[in-house]
Amino acid sequence: MAKEEEDPLSVPEVELIARKRLPKNDPSVFVLPRVLRDVSNVDTSMQLFGTRYNLPIGIAPSAMHKLVGGEGEADVARAAMNMNVNMTLSSQSTTSLEEVMTIRNNKPQERLPAPQFWFQIYLNQDFNKSIPLIKRAEAAGYEALVLTVDTPVLGNRLNERKTPLVLPEGLRLANIEDESAAHKPRKPTLNRALMDARSSSKAKEIIISAAGSTHSSSLTWETTLKQLRQATSMKVILKGIMTAEDAQLAVDHGADAIVVSNHGGRQLDCVTSTIEALPEIAAAVQGRIPVIVDGGIRHGSDVFKALGLGADFVLVGRPVLWGLAVKGQEGVEIVLNILERELSRTMALAGITSIEGITKASLGVRSGSFGVSRL
Repeated sequence: MAKEEEDPLSVPEVELIARKRLPKNDPSVFVLPRVLRDVSNVDTSMQLFGTRYNLPIGIAPSAMHKLVGGEGEADVARAAMNMNVNMTLSSQSTTSLEEVMTIRNNKPQERLPAPQFWFQIYLNQDFNKSIPLIKRAEAAGYEALVLTVDTPVLGNRLNERKTPLVLPEGLRLANIEDESAAHKPRKPTLNRALMDARSSSKAKEIIISAAGSTHSSSLTWETTLKQLRQATSMKVILKGIMTAEDAQLAVDHGADAIVVSNHGGRQLDCVTSTIEALPEIAAAVQGRIPVIVDGGIRHGSDVFKALGLGADFVLVGRPVLWGLAVKGQEGVEIVLNILERELSRTMALAGITSIEGITKASLGVRSGSFGVSRL
């Protein structure tokens, strides 16, 4: 054993030694293979909101793609078009919503109809400040508004607090800032400044200075969807649902779909994973509206498990950014092709030939210290 392992000098060194010695966590959800079934024609396509997709996989909204590589959101949009997959554009994108939709609208005639593009938004404390952006998205042709509902305040993001996220010169939040902003001195957004407030008095000072432009902390079930219905004819999808109770309320108040999401684990450290929250939520919804899930999807088998546990559709975020960083548009397509091949292979080995055929009957969970139980 190396000397540093015999006599660690810091807590991180203790952690490294512990990680080597602790048993690896086995997966708690298993795919049950079935045999002697004709799986010579596996179909991974599915339909959502009247649009047929090659995969039950869409691209999740994430901010500031140009920080990652290539042409940012433009590369991701072109990959979505080539692969015929759904894309949700972040309101905090570094490419304008109009430019991204132009890429979708310049589709080759033989590829009609195009995949739907959705637009993600945070509502401001002053709702009227959000209306112009909503109207722009609708005018550009986005079919749905994806409202992030899990950020009344930003979570305690220690990495961002230690190293504030600031766009470099030449980049801007293209849907929020004008072109001159790209060449002005940069500083953290008011929402991030509020996250790093060290006292309640400092937080109040920031809120007052924001004049209603910070994320709204006063959204309610009784008012929010009504306001959005008055502001737009786009479908309204609520992103950030993590309990059966809120899923039921989403149905009751007329949401068109929900996204089971914990914001990439960045909002509340002690929250459950989305795959753990999914079954109870799907049971509460009972198929009345689509249930979409994101978070932790890294393999085609993860997509299979999510569908089997009750999701209708899956979103991927970080893997898309990894592909963008590696090879721009082509890198994003590589990621989507990997997921497609893995999903198709998993379906074949489970004896299933269509997305509709994926149910909990194909899954098992660990039973105690040994064995597998059916769901």
